Amino acid sequence: MSIYKKITSDNVSTHNDVSAHNTSYIDYWHEYSPNLNDVSMIWDNDIYPISADSTYFPFQQHRDIFYLTGIEQEETILLIYPDADKIKEREILFIKKTDEKIAIWEGEKLSLEKARDLSGIETVFWLSDFEKVFNSLANKCEKLYINTNEHYRAKVETQTREDRFINWAKKKYPSLEHVKGNLILQRLRSVKADEEINQIQKACDITEKGFKRILNFVTPGVYEYEIEAEFSHEFIKNSSTGFAYQPIVASGKNNNVLHYVKNNSICKRGDLVLIDVGAEYGNYSSDMTRTIPVSGKFSERQREVYNAVLKVKNEATKLLNPGTLWKEYHHEVGKIMSSELISLGLLTEFEVKNQNPKDPAYKKYFMHGTSHHLGLDTHDYGLIDEPMKENMVFTVEPGIYLPKEGFGIRLEDDVVIKEKGEARNLMKDIPIDPNEIEELMSKN
Repeated sequence: MSIYKKITSDNVSTHNDVSAHNTSYIDYWHEYSPNLNDVSMIWDNDIYPISADSTYFPFQQHRDIFYLTGIEQEETILLIYPDADKIKEREILFIKKTDEKIAIWEGEKLSLEKARDLSGIETVFWLSDFEKVFNSLANKCEKLYINTNEHYRAKVETQTREDRFINWAKKKYPSLEHVKGNLILQRLRSVKADEEINQIQKACDITEKGFKRILNFVTPGVYEYEIEAEFSHEFIKNSSTGFAYQPIVASGKNNNVLHYVKNNSICKRGDLVLIDVGAEYGNYSSDMTRTIPVSGKFSERQREVYNAVLKVKNEATKLLNPGTLWKEYHHEVGKIMSSELISLGLLTEFEVKNQNPKDPAYKKYFMHGTSHHLGLDTHDYGLIDEPMKENMVFTVEPGIYLPKEGFGIRLEDDVVIKEKGEARNLMKDIPIDPNEIEELMSKN
């Protein structure tokens, strides 16, 4: 069987209802490596220690392992050898064996049979057999494809299981050429199957329920963490595994801190609260931002800035089409934002005309990017130097931040690029019109 991503309903600790992905890892490999006498290794994540006997819990599977196998269990390795003489050696999965102690404390792990059924991979070994099996194959092949983190925003400060394996392989097999294989997964994962888009839509629908819940909850005197708790309750209640990322609930001046995560301030009358949260469903992320008035009514100035941000978001969405280049997209959004900032009296035409192209004037008020890929990771895989394609999923999240005026506004939706026409908004049912927000908040 070829390597296919299987995301099935019986995945461990997920709520997936997806069958099989229709694009194989090996098919992509064929495009970039005419000589397939090579081995590719994909490793799971570590269980990271915190302090004493504490670990970062629960375990989070490496998204590439999950994408290709559907396995969420720790200490899992995937080996792919497309040109192996023996069919059973072309795809091999290694999993952790349950012992009596593990069964008592953690529950039984996957059996070999269960791992075969879940992954679609016929050859499954216990992890203890890895070195013996790898040795027999490494002596036959020419190149070793390694799956290091090549994401453009990656900041890796810890040594991973993949890193330790690479160091070991270099010493034990010095003649084996090492090749970066992550570009294959970057291309494969960046374009979503319909089943994946359905998962993201479910995550967005759960996020919608959370947002509508807090519109009837937010009032002067509540704490940011209370709002966070309301989202958490609604997410888990609706079969989400929880937040897709660390939630931002930023009221008052905290609006202007882009990655504010303390969520411990009191919401005051007249302030805005910026809420950047998203539910995770079946390992797929949603990513929403809304900015609402604590007292239920926008001031005239708040509404003015809000409408400007909303206009930029709507216009930016129209630019997301197949063939669009990342750099050009953000350049065009910058021009739209500059126009709105001039209308708000925050920039002058002279400042925009004479700006440094490498540091445009609008960056004073809008300092982050407009979009990022979305999927299994909140900041998902995608090669930003290549044109956008149909079925890529992006966020659209412009903002205007005014520390001197005591507030900032960001709005964000998740959209799917269509073959023709404007991108499909997966969050179209989440209230964003300021009049609708005020109306819904008046009912609390």
